[in-house]
Amino acid sequence: MHSPTRPLSRQEFVALLALMTSIVALATDIMLPALAQISRDLNAPGANDGQLVISSLFVGLAVGQLVAGPLSDALGRRPVIFLGYGIFLLGTLLSLVTTDFTTMLAGRVLQGLGAAGPRVIATAVIRDCYQGRAMAQIISVISAVFILVPAVAPAIGQGIIYISGWRATFTFLAVIAMLTLVWYAWRQPETLAADARRKFSTRQVGLGVREVLGHRVTLGATLAMGFMFAPFIGYLSAAQQIFQQTYDTGAWFPLWFASAALCFGAASLVNARLVMRLGMRALTRWALFGLVVCSGGFLIVVVATSGTPPFWVFLTWLGPALFCLGIAFGNLNALAMEPLGHLAGLAAALIGSISTFIALPLGWAVGQGYDGGVLSLAAGFAGFGVISALSFGWAVRRMVAAPN
Repeated sequence: MHSPTRPLSRQEFVALLALMTSIVALATDIMLPALAQISRDLNAPGANDGQLVISSLFVGLAVGQLVAGPLSDALGRRPVIFLGYGIFLLGTLLSLVTTDFTTMLAGRVLQGLGAAGPRVIATAVIRDCYQGRAMAQIISVISAVFILVPAVAPAIGQGIIYISGWRATFTFLAVIAMLTLVWYAWRQPETLAADARRKFSTRQVGLGVREVLGHRVTLGATLAMGFMFAPFIGYLSAAQQIFQQTYDTGAWFPLWFASAALCFGAASLVNARLVMRLGMRALTRWALFGLVVCSGGFLIVVVATSGTPPFWVFLTWLGPALFCLGIAFGNLNALAMEPLGHLAGLAAALIGSISTFIALPLGWAVGQGYDGGVLSLAAGFAGFGVISALSFGWAVRRMVAAPN
């Protein structure tokens, strides 16, 4: 398809890329109110197996990023976007028509594989156009817009399920994907010049991997993102059970989930305003410190209350914890990408894939630890928060003073 030549305004650029990155969040969170029903209708074997509908999407995402990044560096950003959305739509159709749980998981893996294209390319396009604090600011603004999606997605999903059943949520995902694809094809020019592209070969990919992993700050920030993302995946996987079974919120689940998600979004907006003045490292350091302190305190309360503290205590912890995650996540991603503008596609792929591969088994363990209480979740946030802070400290320990 012919590429537009006129660049987008900054506002339209942010809006488009926010919608592109939100496809993962939308495909994840719109399912949350339906997990129990999907498990029953498709005869899932175990009580906690409905969580696999969430984690299987991230399996596809982790694998897909390894392919999408190098391809985009070789072919340009636009062809990989078109391929990614095509695979996503195929997985959506498979999940829509399935009658067994295994096929549902296969469709979700395909959705993740396809969503890796928009996820990686959005980050690469930002790096093509911005760097340093300006890049961190753009990522934070996009994260703030993006977080509105998981804030409202469960309510949208619950409304769709109430009217038409859980299969209609996949129809909704297909429509959103098509609209975003058309918008990108019509309005967003190619951002990777032909003379800046890298030949797609095993050797070139290997050299790129070596360079990415050879940057201490990139590796450390990526590890920190992975360990920080792990309990968040566990939270997403078990959220429906925690809110509706542990705390009996019933139909109010989307509202409570949204209120917590908005704390993440508020953090991204705050970060966008402060990062140009304070820098990425200082904000990340304080955010990880806050995450460890509040989660450690909450863990003590959870142990003292036999795993199930009062609902208001749970919410009092969850909001600040997600706020700290929101501050740290965009800055860690920008720090990891900062030295790698000349191979942004591969770098974005490796950073996203490595962090997701770290987070997946750890997040699965946190989610599967659900036993009617929140002990597993509290321990995950506290323990992995400490490891994330240590990884970040290792990454920046030898960095000279710099305005980032």
